[in-house]
Amino acid sequence: MKNNRLSVKDLIERIILATLFAAIGSLIIIVFSQYRPILSGVYDLFGRVSLILILLIAALLARRSKSLHNYWQLIFGLFIMALAVSLDWWIAGLMLDSLGPYTNTPAGLALEKMKTVIIVAIAITILTRFSGSSLGSIYVQRGDLKRGLTIGFIAFGIAVAGSIPMSKLMFAGEDMSLIEVLNWAPWILIAVLANATNEELLFRGLFLRKLEPFYGKFLSNCLIVLVFSGLHLGVTYSRDQMFFLVIVVPLALAWGYIMQKTDSIWGSILFHAGTDIPIFLAIFTTRF
Repeated sequence: MKNNRLSVKDLIERIILATLFAAIGSLIIIVFSQYRPILSGVYDLFGRVSLILILLIAALLARRSKSLHNYWQLIFGLFIMALAVSLDWWIAGLMLDSLGPYTNTPAGLALEKMKTVIIVAIAITILTRFSGSSLGSIYVQRGDLKRGLTIGFIAFGIAVAGSIPMSKLMFAGEDMSLIEVLNWAPWILIAVLANATNEELLFRGLFLRKLEPFYGKFLSNCLIVLVFSGLHLGVTYSRDQMFFLVIVVPLALAWGYIMQKTDSIWGSILFHAGTDIPIFLAIFTTRF
């Protein structure tokens, strides 16, 4: 009978790998965030460029190494993440300068989210193919499309039905009329779909298959949720930061589970987009 138990050496290696993944992923998402970076000016630029180059060199060296070859795709995935979020941040600065006051409108916010998903999607898909992997490796494939879309549309519909009360209860949403919501609907729809696609690609799409050979499906999903939660630290649209994170964790686990079970990204994107509607309603009522 085959013994599937890990040796002490393998266990230590897995712990170190998980720690490095969580640390580097959190560094990218928190310190060099595409939304709220901690550093500024030349320090941010130097840090981003240095991290991108270090990860690229490490991935290429691991690819050539017999002992580290199994890890190269994971390191390359972190390089892709660092490059994608940095490109988004740099282009966002140019976009704000060129569009001016227009960015502070519902259409401007939707456009900003579209910009983000286009940059991230292009970076991830091109570099994934460049690495020799298929788009299926990031779940951009048909998979069990019927099951994925069914789950996604049902979850999206439930979220739409409860979006206004949830926006007021959990987030900073103010009183809003049905006319206001209907006027905002096209921009909210664009924003939530773009935002969900960006985050599902950047986290679960990019890393689930890369982590599964080391940790299996469940633990890989948990590791990604740990990094993903860092993206939501310091948000201003939630009434209670800790309660918001308590809600985010099971939702993120569900999105990863759906992606794994349907073998595609589409159901998770729809589910995720639906849960973002109350957030964007809150943003729209307080900003516009």
